[in-house]
Amino acid sequence: MTPRTPARRVTVLMGGVSAERTVSLSSGAGISTALREEGYEVRVLDAGPDLGAIVADLTTHRPDVVFNALHGRLGEDGAIQGVLDWMDIPYTHSGVRASATAMDKAAARAVFLAAGLPVAAGAVIDIAGFPAADPLPAPYVIKPLNEGSSVGVEIVRTGSNRRATIAAAWTYGQHALVEEFIPGRELTVGVMGDRALTVTDITPNPATGHEFYDYAAKYQAGGSQHVLPARIHPDAFAQALDLAVAAHRALGCTGATRTDFRYDDTRCGDGPGRLVILEVNTQPGMTPTSLLPEQAQTQGIGYGALCRWMVDHAACRT
Repeated sequence: MTPRTPARRVTVLMGGVSAERTVSLSSGAGISTALREEGYEVRVLDAGPDLGAIVADLTTHRPDVVFNALHGRLGEDGAIQGVLDWMDIPYTHSGVRASATAMDKAAARAVFLAAGLPVAAGAVIDIAGFPAADPLPAPYVIKPLNEGSSVGVEIVRTGSNRRATIAAAWTYGQHALVEEFIPGRELTVGVMGDRALTVTDITPNPATGHEFYDYAAKYQAGGSQHVLPARIHPDAFAQALDLAVAAHRALGCTGATRTDFRYDDTRCGDGPGRLVILEVNTQPGMTPTSLLPEQAQTQGIGYGALCRWMVDHAACRT
């Protein structure tokens, strides 16, 4: 196979039409600045609802590589990946199948279970029937099947009686995923290729009213505290690294991903506690508060070098 000529012209695809548009714009701004500083010729393309306009722009200004900085639907679910494969333009991150599977929480759960990886007890429900009864013993979590960045996630606690309110405000499709609520901490592990970086312990800032690591806690300055490397039992630390790589492989991911966990060490005494995979993010955030660049930095990989690595590992996956 003839090696690909090193990329010089990069189009950063950003914005998009999902609920994570603002985050994508922030990621894309940082990426485009970093790549220019790394010596690339960079164009930015705000991917709006007109797919024909996106294709026309990429045809007219054909890049060597598309840096996919989109988050959520269209950019993270295999849709734009299929377009780029069809156009034979190499792109960063995972391909169609891995992206689509990871974005569909029910499908990802099935893959993790088949691979013997730990997930929380749960089920897919019809949102129309949700107000009638609790689908699981409280407390439990309800979340959209196809959104990222904790968009739409709610914790239903014992006696809260919020089912009707949640269902009335639900805008994420006919179905939802419900899972047992796992007490303890939220952890995350970045993966580059087959290499797990480190474990971050994420603590939402209670002073800002964040009950868990929700959208605002992720992206507002001061919304959360990141401790890395996480100060957890060494066996749990090693297991989190191994599970992140195993989840990355099980889904067929390429490039960089980030696996999020719940870690219940509330009843384990001196033991390692219980780790449960929440999801694999195939398009990790690249904003100033994002976790993957922070982890890479601890491994001696600066922001610009991380972006360059992603461009170097771009590919078509047809």
